[in-house]
Amino acid sequence: MVSIGRSLMLGAVVGGMLAAASAQADDTPSPCRALKRIVSVAPNFSSLSALDGRPIALVYGDDAECVASQNNYVCSWTPRGRSSADALQGVAADIAACLPDATHDQNSAARQHFYMGARGARTEITASQAGDNKLKLEIFGSR
Repeated sequence: MVSIGRSLMLGAVVGGMLAAASAQADDTPSPCRALKRIVSVAPNFSSLSALDGRPIALVYGDDAECVASQNNYVCSWTPRGRSSADALQGVAADIAACLPDATHDQNSAARQHFYMGARGARTEITASQAGDNKLKLEIFGSR
């Protein structure tokens, strides 16, 4: 009887741990989902909220401030635990991985630039260093 009780308790503990691990995996911010959502509404970003871009920044920092307007979507944040140059390279890698149709036409230590679409109907994505230890991501659409 004691061993059955211990087995049930062990099963409950393991089940609880697995449920907690599953919940944490689902709560992880998805920079790809956020990037794709923002790019999908181009060239008019006014339907987005300040929260739509936070998953992109949350991978690298906690203080993301994002603003949507008619013509662009801009987020800025302070990278945590690494230099802004390293974080900028990480953001560029996320953009390249999440948006395989994007052309990466500028790769420098201070600025990464991508675009999608033909000239005149283009969505541009710029990640750059913005002052002391700040990063800025701007997505701009033209049509």
